[in-house]
Amino acid sequence: MSSRPANSTMHRGAIAIHQVNKVYSNGTVALQDMNLSIGEGEFISLVGPSGCGKSTALRLIAGLGQMSAGTIMLGDGQEKPELAFVFQEAALMPWANVVENVRLPLKLAGVAKLKSRATVQDAINLVGLTGFEHSYPRELSGGMKMRVSIARALVTEPNIMLMDEPFGALDEMTRSKLNSDLLNLWQQKHWTVVFVTHNIYEAVYLSNRVIVMAPRPGRVVADITVDAPYPRRSDFRTSRICNEYCREVSARLTEAVTGFSGETAGVP
Repeated sequence: MSSRPANSTMHRGAIAIHQVNKVYSNGTVALQDMNLSIGEGEFISLVGPSGCGKSTALRLIAGLGQMSAGTIMLGDGQEKPELAFVFQEAALMPWANVVENVRLPLKLAGVAKLKSRATVQDAINLVGLTGFEHSYPRELSGGMKMRVSIARALVTEPNIMLMDEPFGALDEMTRSKLNSDLLNLWQQKHWTVVFVTHNIYEAVYLSNRVIVMAPRPGRVVADITVDAPYPRRSDFRTSRICNEYCREVSARLTEAVTGFSGETAGVP
């Protein structure tokens, strides 16, 4: 296994976060001196306890908030890459069917309905919702709603996909299936993915690298490379190497929260 120092850097790629601080108006320090470099096409998971700044970091990357200090560079600094954001809640329009929910970003961008039809249908097909085009959110399961949310992100043809615990509210079987489907999409589309999760097993299964964050103040404390080949099938979840990486991430999380090593804290 490979655990890199928190401040290690790669070649400039998709996202470069340098000395980023975020302090809210009430004085809460959400992030302090966060440094992270993400290469193009990587799948990165951010893990850590509640309040460690995972979602804050994701929103700052997306431009949905203002940093108190530091810089975030996307791409090569010349041409801004296309970003898409998938939130924890699918946030679908209840009065609109699947097609209209998926088409929303293109509609807001002024793309004509006829011109967007093929792109919307391709996105629906990619997430496995062919045949549900005219269904409404109330007629869909939780997993299907999240597929619509992912399809809605797909239609913008993003370079960078930001995902904030998108599968956290789903049952384990549905979550496992969507994890596998997401990996397949990632390999097809060559996105750079930044994925927030509380689930260590999910993080290890999906990721090239697992970034461990500590709270008070939020910061990166470990950068663990998951050196396992893709595609990853269901048997990887129960493999020895997956278990070893889960133990490593768990130990780093314990250390981040308690200040003691995983061995000292009794991590198995």
